[in-house]
Amino acid sequence: MRYRESFDREVRVEDVWIPTRDGTRLHARIWRPVDAAAAPVPALLEYLPYRKSDWTAPRDAQRHPWYAGHGYASVRVDLRGSGDSEGVMRDEYDATELADGVDVVNWLAEQPWCTGKVGMFGISWGGFNSLQIAALRPEPLKAIVTVCSADDRYDNDVHYIGGAVLGIDMLAWAGTMLAFTARPPHPTSVGEDRWLPMWRERLDALEPYLHTWLAHQERDAYWRHGSVCEDYAAVDAAVLAVGGWADPYRDTVLRLVEHLDAPVRGLIGPWSHQYPDRGLPPGPAIGFLQETLRWWDHWLKDDDTGVMDEPLLRAWINDPVPPATSYDTMPGRWVGDDAWPAPSVTWETRPLGGGTEPVIVRSPAHTGLDAGRYFPFGNATDLPPDQREEDGRSVCFDSAPLEERVEILGRPRVRLRLDSATRRAHVIARVCDVAPDGSSTLVTRGVLNLMSRHGRDKAVEWEPGRDEDVEFELNGTGYAFPPGHRVRVAVSDAYWPWVWPHGERGQLTVRPAESALLLPVRDPSGDASRAPIVFEEPEQAPPLAVTVETPAEPRPERVVTHDVATGEWVLDVDPNYGGSRTYPDGLRYEESARETYRIRSGDPLSAVASSRWTIRLRRDGWDAEIHTTTELRATAEEFIMDSSVEARANGETVANRAWQHTIPRTSA
Repeated sequence: MRYRESFDREVRVEDVWIPTRDGTRLHARIWRPVDAAAAPVPALLEYLPYRKSDWTAPRDAQRHPWYAGHGYASVRVDLRGSGDSEGVMRDEYDATELADGVDVVNWLAEQPWCTGKVGMFGISWGGFNSLQIAALRPEPLKAIVTVCSADDRYDNDVHYIGGAVLGIDMLAWAGTMLAFTARPPHPTSVGEDRWLPMWRERLDALEPYLHTWLAHQERDAYWRHGSVCEDYAAVDAAVLAVGGWADPYRDTVLRLVEHLDAPVRGLIGPWSHQYPDRGLPPGPAIGFLQETLRWWDHWLKDDDTGVMDEPLLRAWINDPVPPATSYDTMPGRWVGDDAWPAPSVTWETRPLGGGTEPVIVRSPAHTGLDAGRYFPFGNATDLPPDQREEDGRSVCFDSAPLEERVEILGRPRVRLRLDSATRRAHVIARVCDVAPDGSSTLVTRGVLNLMSRHGRDKAVEWEPGRDEDVEFELNGTGYAFPPGHRVRVAVSDAYWPWVWPHGERGQLTVRPAESALLLPVRDPSGDASRAPIVFEEPEQAPPLAVTVETPAEPRPERVVTHDVATGEWVLDVDPNYGGSRTYPDGLRYEESARETYRIRSGDPLSAVASSRWTIRLRRDGWDAEIHTTTELRATAEEFIMDSSVEARANGETVANRAWQHTIPRTSA
């Protein structure tokens, strides 16, 4: 990493209030050039609920001043009801959030220091709302950079996967957001007399998001709101879509480059759920700020940077690696394609077997404990370990040893001829690279709730005793299988805790001769005639002087235990978002989180997921503390949710709330 200590432009940072249409004010921090030659500049907006005054402050300090030093007003805004902004926050990406975002874009364009042209950027939440606000077409918004985001809020977010409840993140993210929305504003920003009333307003308005998310188990109008895939033509701003093969949102990049009518370029590297310049595993990192500067200069300053001469899709092809939970750098190479679907990619159908005999799939309920983290953040235990134990809990179909290298790019598909013994069931397929020593590296995977096999918007029970053909996509990947290795398809009907189990244990009957793996095989022969794809070295503004405290007794990130007597398996997770730290202004931010997932091997109704958070903020006699708990369990007929929040200011209770909520199981 190269830190840029000085810039050609003198930069000032200031905090301001931005009004919205109903009078609610959003708190913003603006970095912009103020040197003597300063003329109006374009504005760049990052719009998040994650608190610019503490949680994202280290990241903000490395990006926003850098953009300002290159001639932009770079703006970081807290969403309504988060950080230091007024109002309350009631859900992700609701109509109020998006309307506020349009107000902010228009306000920025009207400032005397702005040229009237605005760009938006962000990772994850900020990438989501950049796309969604672009679909609302505020006139000043000319270009966006969306990183690790999704165009489909139902089928490619943290709530559902293949029509199934995403047990590991439906609960974990709901618990995280309960803790995050319960945090107070800073007295230094909103005033000593206002912070406590504002905090009470937030706490009084709290309602666990989990209640809403589980109330919509099919893809209905709730999920269609904010899903750009509903109408790609609504987006007319230029879109740079960025993802990583270790990130769950990577498929969005492939869909955007295929379907957008607006100017678009796609970039997929080996990365986790992080900006590509941070240097967190898996690398290699790239000069991402410089790459985005080319995008902004082209669309907001009318400079010819050559960014639109790049291939439509630049993608990293992973070379084979032994299985591991973290890689500092993935071996591989960059490739480019000028269209998507690409002429260089053809579909190869590989039957799962040649015999006529069916096979029975009846996996233990704890199959999936070696799935890894749904959201890899670059931590030591994020990625899936050797899949041999998972393969042993599944039914595996192996190819013969490959005679030559097979390179794939895109979303493989699995077609299965099967029957289910129960009316409700899941099917999970994993594609693994099996080395001659037997080690099994996960390449990609996919899930299908058989209730949603006729569409995610409907729930259709299976009719046991009758075979059907089902086909579903796996996550996108760029991977090269080497000669001598085998391609394995592992099929299971359980994948805990990624997939919340149905209420009864069943089994699938699969007919291998009538089932197949469909691989998007890429022909690399044309790469030699293409100019090499290269990026600059990562560069950022100097890091914020934050002191991160190492716990006296560090906890492991992921621990699996098995009670042999009861048959219970427990996955204990520390999400490790950043821990406790002290900021240059004296703020002490303490954070502790724990997630636990329990299940007994033969009992799908024993599944329990829980999340516990403690957050404390202290500075100059100010002391605010939040404790939250969230738990999810189920009967055969309904989901049961228990949540609580306790908030204290300087040792005195501000709020103590608890919820118990039940929701019928419709398709999940």
